[in-house]
Amino acid sequence: MNFENCFPLWNDLNTAQKKIISDNLITQYVKKGTIIHNGNLDCTGLLLVKSGQLRTYMLSDEGREITLYRLFDMDMCLLSASCIIRSIQFEVTIEAEKDTDLWIIPAEIYKGIMKESAPVANYTNELMATRFSDVMGLIEQIIPEKDPASTDTLYRIAGFMDQAMAGFFETYQAMTEEELAEHRYQRFRRM
Repeated sequence: MNFENCFPLWNDLNTAQKKIISDNLITQYVKKGTIIHNGNLDCTGLLLVKSGQLRTYMLSDEGREITLYRLFDMDMCLLSASCIIRSIQFEVTIEAEKDTDLWIIPAEIYKGIMKESAPVANYTNELMATRFSDVMGLIEQIIPEKDPASTDTLYRIAGFMDQAMAGFFETYQAMTEEELAEHRYQRFRRM
């Protein structure tokens, strides 16, 4: 199993970008219990798990570990390169839960390619959205809703969703694919 077959964006990269990644790619084997990324003390880079299992967690103010998500074979983690995303205001720790083989694209290398490649910027946004969704699912399990959705609140929720969708389409429907990709990239850079 090689990196080129596992990195989902490989075919979207140009020859120079492929060479930069290949020349700087780090292959690492870590034993169970190893801390791979330690909050703001590290800016490891983008992780791609070749085999094994990693756990991404936060520490509460009381020192309790809160697992945000786990990474398995072929999963990618961008929070280990959080230094390239200015709007991330929290620290995560990433630990090997099993002996793990992984690839690391150094943060500055990934950042440079993301700046010049719309497909990489778009994928990065999708990856962040997926992880954010995972974390929101966790929060929903931990914190009960004050007013859960019901038949009584259905019309209010539907109205809010209609309003949000109308605003979204008004903003983005007229854009070409290239304009949308550039807009997403610029929005991601401001994060």
